[in-house]
Amino acid sequence: MNGLLGTVGESPDGLFALVCSATAINDSFALERAYTIQSMDSLTALGITAANNARLYKHISDFYTEAENGTKLVIFGVDKAKSMTELCDRQTGAVKKLIVSQNGVLRGVFVARDNATKASATDGLDADVFTALAKAQQMAEWSTTDLYAPLFFILEGRGYTGTTLKDLSNETYNRVGVLLGDTEVDSQGACVGTLAGRLASLPVQRNIGRVKNGALKTTLLYVGKKKVEEDSEVISSIHDKGYITARKYVGRSGYFFADDRLACVETDDYAHLSNRRVIDKAYRIAYNTLLDMMLDELEINSDGTMQTGVITSWQQTVENAINRSMTAAGELSAGNNGEGCSCYIDPKQNVVATSKVEMTLKVRPFGYARYVDVNLGFQVTTV
Repeated sequence: MNGLLGTVGESPDGLFALVCSATAINDSFALERAYTIQSMDSLTALGITAANNARLYKHISDFYTEAENGTKLVIFGVDKAKSMTELCDRQTGAVKKLIVSQNGVLRGVFVARDNATKASATDGLDADVFTALAKAQQMAEWSTTDLYAPLFFILEGRGYTGTTLKDLSNETYNRVGVLLGDTEVDSQGACVGTLAGRLASLPVQRNIGRVKNGALKTTLLYVGKKKVEEDSEVISSIHDKGYITARKYVGRSGYFFADDRLACVETDDYAHLSNRRVIDKAYRIAYNTLLDMMLDELEINSDGTMQTGVITSWQQTVENAINRSMTAAGELSAGNNGEGCSCYIDPKQNVVATSKVEMTLKVRPFGYARYVDVNLGFQVTTV
């Protein structure tokens, strides 16, 4: 059923959908139909196995290796012949059907294809990845503006050739990221299940590469034919070009995500998944709060503007909602007054004439130590 957006409480911040090429299974698992699962055991009823749907099974297994049993994941099998570009098309793509069917509760969509599908490489990856970027951005923007249900996309970086990669750090896709690297050697795809599982386990403000999170639970990670640790210069180049990938740290065991970059310029406010998830959560809270005020009576002044008490009430209501849900939970950086957001309504607006109330809402994000430079020397007292 559609049309219920905003009428129910907040869904979990880590509720994601995995869109993956698959094979239908009799009456138990159909393509282009969403199924919500909570563990690997859920696959038994659907009839999904490593034999009949190897890639889908692998991504789900990777997800629950990172995320705890009980964590919800929406799976959406699609025709193996469909490219990511086709799937993400805002007009005709199957992903639109998925988003609408979930009534706006999805926070992110992870898109992968069958590993046996041969990639047509250009600029270091399957050309389908690059043409899908714009489509996924448009789909995410549509979900945000039309459904009031903001989300992000992660595309599987398919067909990595080891040659020079296209630079994504100059693009404008601040709702889409591309993941490179897999738990299988010389894979055509990427470990989107691992990334989704890690993200589902973290609060919205937390960077996926935060070392205190602990290492990823997978024991091996590859980029192309090489283990991640075998070519640190390549990993550094991949990261610098705006992709999400994994790395190793000297003195620490295991693998870590290098950062949470999206496919846009570094100076974009939402160049990182952590900022994107924070602002999207604030958006949802503000929308749900303000929805209760729609078509309510407003006390006005003789010139059609809102009375001061009404303005103050509106501002405080929005700020309280966000501070209760986010600042108090450590998801926003609290100022000296303990608040992590501010809401402002221009008192000069003639609401009677326009039937519209415009406001400015700002939230305070955290900073992140992406680089730490240390000037080290001997402490010696000169006589």
